Amino acid sequence: MGKLGKKARKFAKKNLQSVLKRQRKVKSFFKKKASKRDERAQAEDSDGEREEKYSGRNNEVEDFKDISLDTVFGEDDSDMDGDDSDSDGYLSEDTSCSYNGETRIENHLEEYNGGGDLSVQNKEIHLELAKKMKRLNNLKAKDPEFAKFLESNKEHLQTLRDEENYSDEEESDEDGRESTNKMGNLSSSTVDSLCEVVKEQNNVPAFVRLLNGYRAACHYGSESPTIVEESDTFCKILTFMLHEADNIFRKILGISGSNDRKEAILELKNTSKWKTLKPAVKSYLRSTLFLLNEVTDSQILAFALTRLKASIVFFAAFPPLLGRLIKISVHLWATGKGTLSACSLLIIKDVAVVFNSNCFETCMIKAYKAFIDHCKFVEPVLFKHQQFLKSSFIELCSQDLQKAYSKAMVSTQQLAKILQLGLRTKKEAVKKICSWQYANCVDLWVAFISLNIHDYDLQPLLYTIIQIINGVAVLFPGPRYMPLRVKCIQWLNTLSESSGVFIPITSLVLDILEYKIGKESLKPGKDFSFSSAVKLPKHWLKSRNFQDECVFSAIELLAVHFAQWSYHISFPDLATIPLIYLRKFHETTTVESLRRVVKRFIDQVEQNIEFVRKKRDEVTFSPNDQQSVESFLQLEKCGGNAPFTKYYTSVIEKAGSRNLLMNGKISSLEQKKSKGKRQQTPKNAMNVDLAVNAEGNSH
Repeated sequence: MGKLGKKARKFAKKNLQSVLKRQRKVKSFFKKKASKRDERAQAEDSDGEREEKYSGRNNEVEDFKDISLDTVFGEDDSDMDGDDSDSDGYLSEDTSCSYNGETRIENHLEEYNGGGDLSVQNKEIHLELAKKMKRLNNLKAKDPEFAKFLESNKEHLQTLRDEENYSDEEESDEDGRESTNKMGNLSSSTVDSLCEVVKEQNNVPAFVRLLNGYRAACHYGSESPTIVEESDTFCKILTFMLHEADNIFRKILGISGSNDRKEAILELKNTSKWKTLKPAVKSYLRSTLFLLNEVTDSQILAFALTRLKASIVFFAAFPPLLGRLIKISVHLWATGKGTLSACSLLIIKDVAVVFNSNCFETCMIKAYKAFIDHCKFVEPVLFKHQQFLKSSFIELCSQDLQKAYSKAMVSTQQLAKILQLGLRTKKEAVKKICSWQYANCVDLWVAFISLNIHDYDLQPLLYTIIQIINGVAVLFPGPRYMPLRVKCIQWLNTLSESSGVFIPITSLVLDILEYKIGKESLKPGKDFSFSSAVKLPKHWLKSRNFQDECVFSAIELLAVHFAQWSYHISFPDLATIPLIYLRKFHETTTVESLRRVVKRFIDQVEQNIEFVRKKRDEVTFSPNDQQSVESFLQLEKCGGNAPFTKYYTSVIEKAGSRNLLMNGKISSLEQKKSKGKRQQTPKNAMNVDLAVNAEGNSH
């Protein structure tokens, strides 16, 4: 039988069953060998393809997770937040006035001229250790039995070391207890005598004794062995030390009471007076900070802060304590109310002034984060405090506008990133934008720009924030987001008034009038505060109140906008299109009360148009004469003679009274609810609260 030709072989390969069986066997054989390797490779390839396919979406989600308003400046753990443990010991009661444990280490380190000798010694020690490790490794390699012996005894050595450390800790604790026992308890009479000696003679040993008592009073409740047990001595030591400690420190060091320069302390660092008094100053500052961190009574906190304010200059020698002071002050500023917040703000401002560039950024960043954290929700009860936080933060920023401007640009860029994700219909970003945290952040920088734009060039920041506000208004066009849209228009009006830049808002306002109102229900709807919401409930859209609020808000916003440009030469042209829309709305509306409001507004605008036209017809300059255009009707503006001015003031007064009435109703309802909840609290909880209050009053 002869050989098959080319065509026959091709046919046999394709169609003969024997050839196909053989090929299947070969394929299955190679598949079994490579299956384990190929499965991993295929899984990786498939994951890679999926990642490539959905990379855009996943990357955007990851980017959004990284974008957050409160982490915009990162973790601000500066050099001030160094290692400074709370377990500071008592001062040794002798003339040297030094610490039992901590200052021995400090004095030991001060014996060296600088850090160079220490670094050289450390290098030498490391080299010796490296040589010994090499020798040990060589011995292990040569003698395997020696290596086994070391491994077998490793655990035994570790247990011995742990026992030694534990015994050392027990000894140190016993030493601390013995030191408190040696000092003895302070009675009320001994405190009185010590206070007299310190006042008359500036006696350092007596002052050290009082400092130990002050430390015990500040740590009252957190440490079991204490030298202050009576409530009278507790109060006397606290009041005396907070009143007199700063004066005594300044008398001993020779610093005047009006000297608040940090250089005054830094210049004394190498003197013998400072070296002997440094532990006492540190003990006083640390104890006071511990007291601020533990006490909850607002009056005690405010008093301690006002007294500590006089000693801020001493924090120049203790950067870790300064960092802790800023942290505590910012926390009390944000969480406290009334005088406590005001006292905390004074501390923050003084720290920023005394330590200028070193601490201003730290104070500003921490205050910004605290403001953002405490403005996630807006309620009528908290509205005043949040307004105080905003105004005080802007006041802090005004101390260094250049640095505040750079931080404001970083924050607004963060807002713009979130808005870009929201415009790409990312649900997480949309939720973030439609929140009080985002709105309050925008409101903060709008207020900052409005206050400082005349004194500083903030045009790039102004342009960025205007774009963000317009983007937010476009992102939420629906009727449920009407409060947020009203907020956006108010921000634009504020920026336009403060900067003198024309910002068109009429299209945004007229969109509010075009909201389709659902079938009116018989009930007018529940009382609802627009000032504490960014989104309306669905049931409110069908109520009569929603229609009234749309019309009143539109008239108020247009009144503010027109009042700003009512004396401008282009006012007749500016008001033409809004009047056309308002006349159309007046014709189609069936509610008589709303028709009257709109008709009055139209009449007032038309009167102002006629007033400006008459004055404009009398001028002789051309529209290209910019200087003459800007000076047009400036005398009338100073006198407030335009017809629209009086109408504008009446509109603003009515809007303010309407908001106050609505907020008053809502706050009274909330108070009734809170009273009902209090009445339902168990008796045990009430007894505990009474006991705590009684204890606080006794102190």
